Amino acid sequence: MGPGIAERLFADRHRDRLTTLARADPHLIAHDLAAPTPPVAAAFAAAEVLLTCWGAPPLTAEVLARAPRLRAVVHAAGSVKHHITDACWDRGITVASAAAANALPVAEFTLAAILFAGKHVLRSAQRYERLRTDHDWSREFDSAGNYRRTVGIVGASRIGRRVIELLRPFDVQVLLYDPYVTEAEAAELGVVRTGLDELCNLSGIVTVHAPQLASTRHMIDARRLALLPDGATLINTSRGSLIDENALLPELVSGRLHAVLDVTDPEVPAADSPLYTLPNVLLTPHIAGSLGNERHRMADQALDELERYTQGLPFADPVRPGALNHSA
Repeated sequence: MGPGIAERLFADRHRDRLTTLARADPHLIAHDLAAPTPPVAAAFAAAEVLLTCWGAPPLTAEVLARAPRLRAVVHAAGSVKHHITDACWDRGITVASAAAANALPVAEFTLAAILFAGKHVLRSAQRYERLRTDHDWSREFDSAGNYRRTVGIVGASRIGRRVIELLRPFDVQVLLYDPYVTEAEAAELGVVRTGLDELCNLSGIVTVHAPQLASTRHMIDARRLALLPDGATLINTSRGSLIDENALLPELVSGRLHAVLDVTDPEVPAADSPLYTLPNVLLTPHIAGSLGNERHRMADQALDELERYTQGLPFADPVRPGALNHSA
């Protein structure tokens, strides 16, 4: 994993549990497997399982040749696309991920964004700061409220499905666009399956949870942005490339649309980007995923998977190579 990650991922209890489950040095962290230090090279050569996280180096065929005993990779984070290569699948290495654990805080962030957007919280707070006096808030924000508001979910990913679940107690209508979800599955989720154009046209709030693929780049483009109703809010906690930012900016600058953006394209907007200062944009620095003590949830799930491996059980949440073609 990357430098400094292990210190934030593992508490003492995780290190203690790791040493009870496996022969491991919880303080020996590999940052580079292409040119490893002697201690890392020796440990890698003997390793049966790799425990990885953000910043893990790619497990290429050349790298794997130095690990003849390697049988499994347990990733204490979400996507494995950055380090699991075809060579891993060719070797028959099994892979598990803590994507389910990482999905929870993203879904919670999204739920908060949906409810605050529907209630016009950002706008009312900014107006209150400027006016600093009594005001007829009910009249000004007459269109606010979440009762029977239509929320569009783009992508029935782990996060998208968790958002749907979190929205169930609320009186909102949920539309879903996902080309891999059938009508029957949508009914089981309690949502209405629609096309993406229809979803954009009908939703006062649209939240994006599709994976970053060649086919999803700029899926929310100028034409679909134009379909969104005046005053609609667009939420993105997935990847910035899913939205055509050059098309979105004019809609935001004009004030016609609102946005909650935890991810952008590029990941950090230029210093002079209007996204930082527009009053109708809440811009956050990719914090929706596991942050602070939420990282410990990923460590817990990873160690649960390691325990299953030591007991000869299959992973509870395995990564399957075919699924990576349409997932994060």
